[in-house]
Amino acid sequence: MERIGLTFNPSRSGSGANDDDLINVAKLADGLGYDTFFTGESWGRDALTILTAVACHTTNLRVGTGILPVFSRTPTLIAQSIASLDLISKGRATLGLGTSGKIVIEEWHGLPYKRPLERTREYIEIIRQALSGGAVNHQGTFFNLSRFRLGVAPVQERIPIYLASLGPKNLEMTGQLADGWLPIWMHYQKLPELTEPIATAASKAGRDISQITVAPQTMCYTTDDPQELAEVEGQVRAHMAYYIGGMGSYYYDLFCRSGFQAEASAVKEAWAARDREKAARAVSDEMLEGIAILGDAATCRSRLERLRKSGADMPVVAFPHGAPLEGVKRTLEALAPAKISAGTG
Repeated sequence: MERIGLTFNPSRSGSGANDDDLINVAKLADGLGYDTFFTGESWGRDALTILTAVACHTTNLRVGTGILPVFSRTPTLIAQSIASLDLISKGRATLGLGTSGKIVIEEWHGLPYKRPLERTREYIEIIRQALSGGAVNHQGTFFNLSRFRLGVAPVQERIPIYLASLGPKNLEMTGQLADGWLPIWMHYQKLPELTEPIATAASKAGRDISQITVAPQTMCYTTDDPQELAEVEGQVRAHMAYYIGGMGSYYYDLFCRSGFQAEASAVKEAWAARDREKAARAVSDEMLEGIAILGDAATCRSRLERLRKSGADMPVVAFPHGAPLEGVKRTLEALAPAKISAGTG
């Protein structure tokens, strides 16, 4: 059966979801055969609390941070936290790490956003060392640690570490060190191009790309109602515009590299002028069609398969901000791995 994940956090969904809804979504995904339940964190609930609740109400579904920023916690605390989650989930934890962005780290966390690539590499080194059970004596660029030893042993011998990376050097590090790759806003035609440097770096490090799970997070929503589809498309355009125009240059550069420089520049200009509606309208139909998976069930399953053929090992289903809970469940049911494998319509 082909792997598929999902990402959901009730405090970020905009659907008014509560704790019961969170558990119902997780149980539904567990029963449908989804691989991993990822959740991120920004200004709402933290990821680890959400995942603990999910782990306590599911049986087979893996639980993954998607992502924890490497600036907001020390590496030893992350090692403690993910080991604890692995114990609570009986060996189902995945650690997703990323750098977040300059605006988030400096303005929300009050920390200098410096040398994120080197910092991530050092975090992975320390976390791996701590999770191995040995003493951590580390002299590095950011941390000098002595005599730390993790007081609990995780269930998994090796907890998978996924990286959210898009820049060339980050992709190289992913190939060298990571067990998985968590890109977002990925056009299906660009996925092979960005996977290539990961494969090259992995080969140079004595690894193979097959050891790294390619798991692009993709906005998905299934509906047969044309009016509902139009509303969802508007939500996705607005969300995409927020990332391009409101999250610094990182995602703007990504969209430019993906062949959408004119559109991205128009979004950025409108966003700077505080015209959010104009910014959303600047997101083209081509961007929407190639990056998101929206439409009736057959269309969505077809486009999910298109993403797999482009190199996605485990697509991660995300939901438009504001998507109603019934739409979330309908989408999970439509894209469940058993249905995809059977090719049902």
